[in-house]
Amino acid sequence: MRAVMHMDLDTFFVSCERLMDRRLIGKPVMIGGTSDRGVVAACSYEARKYGVHSAMPMRMAKQLCPDAIILRGNSGVYSKFSNMVTDIIKEEVPLYEKTSVDEFYADLTGMDRFYGCHKFASELRQRIIKETMLPISFGLSQNKTVSKIATGEAKPNNEIEVSKGTEKTFLAPLSVKKIPMVGDKTYRTLCDLGVKRIKTIQEMPIEVMEKVFGKNGIMIWKKANGIDNSPVIPYQERKSISTERTFDKDTIDTVKLEGILTAIAENLVYQLRRGNKLTACITVKIRYSDFQTYTLQKRIPYSASDNTIIPLVMELYRKLYQRRMLVRLIGVRFSHLVEGGHQINLFDDSNTIKLYQAMDHIRERYGDRSIMRASGMGAKSISRWNPFNGEPPPLLANRRR
Repeated sequence: MRAVMHMDLDTFFVSCERLMDRRLIGKPVMIGGTSDRGVVAACSYEARKYGVHSAMPMRMAKQLCPDAIILRGNSGVYSKFSNMVTDIIKEEVPLYEKTSVDEFYADLTGMDRFYGCHKFASELRQRIIKETMLPISFGLSQNKTVSKIATGEAKPNNEIEVSKGTEKTFLAPLSVKKIPMVGDKTYRTLCDLGVKRIKTIQEMPIEVMEKVFGKNGIMIWKKANGIDNSPVIPYQERKSISTERTFDKDTIDTVKLEGILTAIAENLVYQLRRGNKLTACITVKIRYSDFQTYTLQKRIPYSASDNTIIPLVMELYRKLYQRRMLVRLIGVRFSHLVEGGHQINLFDDSNTIKLYQAMDHIRERYGDRSIMRASGMGAKSISRWNPFNGEPPPLLANRRR
């Protein structure tokens, strides 16, 4: 009998922020673009009570919840916490799938013969909570679909097991919107047909769903009936990292553009070194006010060196920026990533590697932008931590060594 566990870190971005600033606990928090052009990337349960949800325009979210605390967020910090959870799962589970920064599947098939799948899953969840202090929920069943829906029902910070043979009973009273792959458009169509509960789909002939939705209708019917044979796909390391910046107002300020590109590149190179990665391909992206988008890339010897990569980023930018019109977005991407520490060049200053290590140690302790190039200081939102405000972020007391 298969046993598939689905795990989801509850309001992950918000939970990370609350670990670093306990004053946020119990308050409505929204994370995302702070301008009217921005969108909500994540929000706390307190904000959701006002109708706020992810992907909502920030302008609308502010109107619904004017007292919310709005943070731009820090992808580097979230990646750090995500990697901590991944390391624990990797150590405990032989076959797992990481589907996003805060979501995992684990195949526990066979565990019931020796230990008990639910007991193992519960103890894994408790270990994650103890070592990272992050709330996490899980669902356990015979397949990925039922487990994922069960996790949603278990939240916040709880667990649910759906035993063999009870899948249809468990799913029946739930909204059809709970079914993975049922988006807003499909939901509206189902409502127009008078279908609001999963039980109704369970009672419908599969041919009716196919006639209305095509092949997707067959998949929706199977999921509604708790049928899903898809495997847990072994996790593979990401092959690229990137950062993009969309401006509040389109700009032609070249000093500003170069400063932000420098800050983006410097932060990404730090992420490489922190993850023990090297890159062999650099890409720079520009989107103009007319939404025309251009990219330029260059292959390089594997590197995680500031003084190798940052000048190349600026070189690509200067070649790419030819239209001399307002810019809406700029971005940098490092791809063709491989495992490996930085190798110092034979002709480099022998103190360069020590300099990187010292800089990275400061960033690790006080935030990504606690030390930076002067030319990149104008990019205030690459990281939210300000090293001069007298309140450096606290160390992660339970961080795994």
